[in-house]
Amino acid sequence: MRFAALFVKPRPLGMEATSRIALRQSEQAGGDEVKRAKRRRAACFPGARRSVWRTGNHKLGNIMQSTDDVLTVSNLNVSFNGDRIITDLSFTVAKSEILIILGPNGAGKTTLLRALLNLLPYQGSVSWRAKNISYLPPQEFLQRQNLPPLNIEEFFSFKTNDIEAVKSILTEVGLDETLLTQQFGALSTGQFQRMLIAWALADEPDVLILDEPTSGIDVGGEETVYSLLHKFWQKQKLTILLVTHDLNVVWEYGTQVLCLNRKQMCMGKPDEVLTPEQLKQLYGTGIKFYKHQHR
Repeated sequence: MRFAALFVKPRPLGMEATSRIALRQSEQAGGDEVKRAKRRRAACFPGARRSVWRTGNHKLGNIMQSTDDVLTVSNLNVSFNGDRIITDLSFTVAKSEILIILGPNGAGKTTLLRALLNLLPYQGSVSWRAKNISYLPPQEFLQRQNLPPLNIEEFFSFKTNDIEAVKSILTEVGLDETLLTQQFGALSTGQFQRMLIAWALADEPDVLILDEPTSGIDVGGEETVYSLLHKFWQKQKLTILLVTHDLNVVWEYGTQVLCLNRKQMCMGKPDEVLTPEQLKQLYGTGIKFYKHQHR
């Protein structure tokens, strides 16, 4: 499985890689143990060489996963400096879902994404069935400060050397190919945001993970970004995990919503689980509830 992120590096892979090492050791030993080891690995990691990235402290054979599930999370716990940020979180994400992770500031939303990508230590089980994941971190990490002196074409070369494909994806997000010779600082905020979306999509991921992708953008720009994401979701059958505070985005685009406030508060279809009572529990008092009718 390919993993692409901006300026972040995943931690070493866990049990799947460990299983391969154990299998090679068994093959060296020879005899019937080789066949048994192969059968155990095939049962625990079907299609592992093609598409499965597994992390965490789980036991072999304990993972039961639907063929339609892209992500399975079981009993996830994340702590930082002795403070429990996420407690006993379990959920699944099916192929081509748009899962929106909703919650107040400090609820653990960004921590959850980073744990899912093996960028933070955690306890529990995270199981991916994806060949290629793209991740755009929170906007405060992408303020174009202290970035290397690259132009846009050089930046895209980290993803692909197919310049025609890069020009095509830029056009699809509404940017002119002449921007390829420009430095990061020459782009407006809206252009920079579109460029990042193009970068995330350049190598045709099957999972796209975004953390508040419209932070710092005006309302018109927000609508453009989410419309673009929805277009690519329809075209490429993407699975999207998205952190946002905007309930309008949940109603308009979400197929599933995970309500998070250090633990799971709700999980399901937005129209079914986002009740006034649930939002009050999630955010506290002072929340105004407007039922979305457009579908």
